[in-house]
Amino acid sequence: MPMSDLESRVQTMVDRYVSRGQAHGIVAGIQSENGHIDAAAAAGFCDVDGSAEMTPDTPYHLASITKMYTATAVMKLAGSREIDLDSPISEYLGEDLVEGIHVIDGTDHGGSITVAQLLDQTSGLADYFDGTPKGGSSLADDLRQGRDRALTIGDVCAIVRLLSPEFAPGAGDGRRAHYSDTNYSLLGAIIEAVTGRNVAGTFKETIFEPLGLQHTYVFDHTLTQPAPAAMYFKARALDIPLAMSSFAPDGGVVSTLVESLRFLRALFGGELLTGDQLALMTQQWNPIFFPLEYGGGLMRFAVPRWMSPFKAPPGLIGHSGSTGSFAFHDPKRAIYVAGTFNQMENPGRPYRLMTRMIDLLD
Repeated sequence: MPMSDLESRVQTMVDRYVSRGQAHGIVAGIQSENGHIDAAAAAGFCDVDGSAEMTPDTPYHLASITKMYTATAVMKLAGSREIDLDSPISEYLGEDLVEGIHVIDGTDHGGSITVAQLLDQTSGLADYFDGTPKGGSSLADDLRQGRDRALTIGDVCAIVRLLSPEFAPGAGDGRRAHYSDTNYSLLGAIIEAVTGRNVAGTFKETIFEPLGLQHTYVFDHTLTQPAPAAMYFKARALDIPLAMSSFAPDGGVVSTLVESLRFLRALFGGELLTGDQLALMTQQWNPIFFPLEYGGGLMRFAVPRWMSPFKAPPGLIGHSGSTGSFAFHDPKRAIYVAGTFNQMENPGRPYRLMTRMIDLLD
């Protein structure tokens, strides 16, 4: 397909989402390893009052795509022997912080959870973001209603102590996973404990600067930074700078379409990690919620063949976020797709868009 035709059809797709009211601002792109395929499109607005158009250069919140950056940083620190993936997290964080965060039948497993179990979501820890304490509301619900607040790692652990864990760490045959932002909040605390600097500093030194990412940063409302595209929950614009500044390791990175694709190419192309390290992140896939599986900081979107009876469905590896953000690699076709809906609603939309974009190539 001629590139102009491909880009035009991707543009038609994103225009349709905005015209139907399914996104206020959207950006999406597709790129190949060899550079022969490169199409980007944007539609809608990136600000609340509708005066600034969304473009492929607009910075946006990556949300949980950030977990790929955190996993990359942890793997690099493991490579330099600053972190042992098999060590208990209490070795890095201390017993006091993790005490009581994972109690089953009177037994506290918090201190014995390993770094690897945080990475691959097999710790069984409750999710401080989506979990609902008895008689209360979840942090996610509070933020969707505009009730902003800052959180420390101590606050995260306090929320988790009010929630029930899903299962014992690494329960059963190790093929059981539960997606929890708590795991990556704790990984961020470990990164800070072993490096002596904040997560933003580690990302800048080990990922952003080596890749020349000039428009990618960890959101911090106390700093002067380019304003990311406004996020929405349905028709409500979300103004939650305190919370977004608290999500550095599990949802705090801001980037652009071009630089998100650059990170993907570097991660899967061997610029950031060794082949052995990447293999470790992809050696075991555990189901989290259909049709997603989780590895070491990576999601795999594995659609069964019965859902795509006339041709093989794409097998995508990467990550998505609660804001409708997505960044995935299709190893079979050697392509990358990324973008965002900037909408904390209907998490299936990015997957439908990705599949349709890849269908254009087929």
